[in-house]
Amino acid sequence: MVINPIAFTVGGFTVHWYGLLIVIGMLSGVALAIYHAKRKGLDTDALLDFALIALPLAVIFARLYYVVFTWEMFADDPMKILYIWNGGLAIYGGVIGGVLAGLIFKWWKKLSFKQLLRYLDIAAPSLILGQAIGRWGNFINQEAYGRA
Repeated sequence: MVINPIAFTVGGFTVHWYGLLIVIGMLSGVALAIYHAKRKGLDTDALLDFALIALPLAVIFARLYYVVFTWEMFADDPMKILYIWNGGLAIYGGVIGGVLAGLIFKWWKKLSFKQLLRYLDIAAPSLILGQAIGRWGNFINQEAYGRA
């Protein structure tokens, strides 16, 4: 079954299923983290601060990781590195960006290592949820979904 990779177009702006599902995965992950933070008595505002650091860094590092391991695609025109709308993110780089965000968050909020681990425990299921939802974008693009 082939699904149109374009979810919708508004004016001249095209939204692809892959990007839409990545954003839905991120927002779902943040919502899940807030839910768990409330249950465990953690500061949800601080958690949102962490998300504001982690999500952009995750996307940047996901792109950098992809570019490093597929450099031949960008060597002739390095400006293509910025064209993330053409695809090319890697979850390993996203995780690296998230870990870096955790270290920045620890330093910024002056947290102990034990306090940081409590936030990371809450972030882990959110990462998995976001990855699972994002995989549907891979399926729609007919990539990285495994064999029949």
